[in-house]
Amino acid sequence: MKKSELQQGPEYALSIEAGEGRHAKDFDWMSINVPCRSACPAGTDIPGYLEAIYQGQPETAYRINLRDNIFPAVLGRTCTRPCEPACRHGREGLGDPVAICFAKRSSDDFRERKEPVLLEKIFPPSGKKVAIIGGGASGLSLARECCLWGHDVTIYEKHSEAGGLMIQGIPEFRLPRDMVRREVKQVLALGVTLHCNHEMNAEKITALQSDFDAVVLAAGTHEPQWPNCPGTDLAEVHHGLEFLKAINAGERPELGNKVVVIGGGFTAVDCARMARRLGAEDVCMAYRRSQNEMYIGHHEFHQFATEGVRSEFLIAPQAFLANEQGKLRAVKFIKTELKPAENGRKIPVEIPGSAFEVEADTVLLGTGQKTANWWQDIDGLFVAGDAQNGPGSLIDAIGHGKEIARQVDLALMGKNRFEEVVVVENALSTGRSTDMDKLPRLEMPEISASARGVTDEVESGLSPEDAKTEASRCYLCHYKFEIDNELCIYCDRCLQVTPVDGCIVKVSDLIYDDADRINGYIASTSTKNYNRLHLDQNACIRCGACVEVCPVECISLQKVTQETRPL
Repeated sequence: MKKSELQQGPEYALSIEAGEGRHAKDFDWMSINVPCRSACPAGTDIPGYLEAIYQGQPETAYRINLRDNIFPAVLGRTCTRPCEPACRHGREGLGDPVAICFAKRSSDDFRERKEPVLLEKIFPPSGKKVAIIGGGASGLSLARECCLWGHDVTIYEKHSEAGGLMIQGIPEFRLPRDMVRREVKQVLALGVTLHCNHEMNAEKITALQSDFDAVVLAAGTHEPQWPNCPGTDLAEVHHGLEFLKAINAGERPELGNKVVVIGGGFTAVDCARMARRLGAEDVCMAYRRSQNEMYIGHHEFHQFATEGVRSEFLIAPQAFLANEQGKLRAVKFIKTELKPAENGRKIPVEIPGSAFEVEADTVLLGTGQKTANWWQDIDGLFVAGDAQNGPGSLIDAIGHGKEIARQVDLALMGKNRFEEVVVVENALSTGRSTDMDKLPRLEMPEISASARGVTDEVESGLSPEDAKTEASRCYLCHYKFEIDNELCIYCDRCLQVTPVDGCIVKVSDLIYDDADRINGYIASTSTKNYNRLHLDQNACIRCGACVEVCPVECISLQKVTQETRPL
């Protein structure tokens, strides 16, 4: 593609004043100024749907989510929220991040009608056939995209229904099954063919390659990873994911009173909380690293105190010990300490002479799953989601499914049928006020601890008004304020109302890179080298205070969004 040229001076944040931008600085602006969207593996237009929620338009918010991340109701309950640590509102001195995930859930909770929402097809029928092995989050996301792009899609699912770990692994107290089935149905209703109870092997996949133009493996990772210590063969030692699958299939095993859970991720947390629901009186989750290194979000950890789960950190299992009758009696642990590592994540190292025992009737291992390799010698096979990347989150699987869908489409059609554009529209107002910046982050309401059974959803959702309030906390970073220095009279009134140090600065010059992107400035040191006022987009919190005090209306406002469009 020919390099896009600047249509306005390099001193402006974007290459264009309005319309469609394709310059490097336009995409760079989106990446820096909308960090929540950049952090989302599915590229969700987060400010777009938060704005719709604040405006009382849950249907619009749901459709924005549906377009980008496939499963809004599911993710509103289970997303690992990589967007929230990136949120501008959580920066030092600005408060707490917006509760983006809670707001996402409300986009589904308050829709008037819950019938399937079917997106319009983007391309006409291509005549190409795609087979997908696995009907989990990644496979369904890939299937939805390929179907919208005109391909004939068939999913082969090992189990009796599609949904993957959304059905089999995640506890129902976290994710009601009717939500999953409704959003899976939205994918299938587009014309995706589903064959259940089909277990695949290399020979069957090779045969499929003769009948389909593309075959994608999206079967996840289900092979348990066991710790390297004696006693894992004891009957009372179970792998956590298999344990959760059994519970979700309707089993209710007797665990005894003392349950030890090994691990620090979602599987370990879910096993510990489930063990309490099944009647275990003493449940301890043991992790070889510290709480800060846990894979779960800290918003999950408060459930332990509510539900009576205790946790021990910096200890690792050495052996699972049996009594004279051959039944589990205890776990032998050793204390650990964290040492720096080259890859940045600290390594737990055993402390000699610190071993001790913890009595246990049952052990549940949240120690992860391995990626199978039986398919690696199959030529021409596309691989998506956890099968390619190893165990990850739902949003990671969805994002990778979308990515592989683009690769499949390119291979089938022989060309890239999409382009990325940055759309710039003039705007009159964001609809925000500075008071919104001071609102505290709302917490998710929950049912009482005494009411929490195996299938009772714990989180009850924000009220409509609370959802609007929380969404109003979003800075709406997809809006851009900018100073026109040709109109500015340098009265400095805007400087007097800046809520953040450095959001508007006096500069002697701007610094550009080879792609004409503004990547810094030289601050003026006196009136002699004060050449312009610069609004630092990365520091701006979109409060609009500068616009309100400007006597000559030299500060403009545009709405900026990034779109993937068919060429």
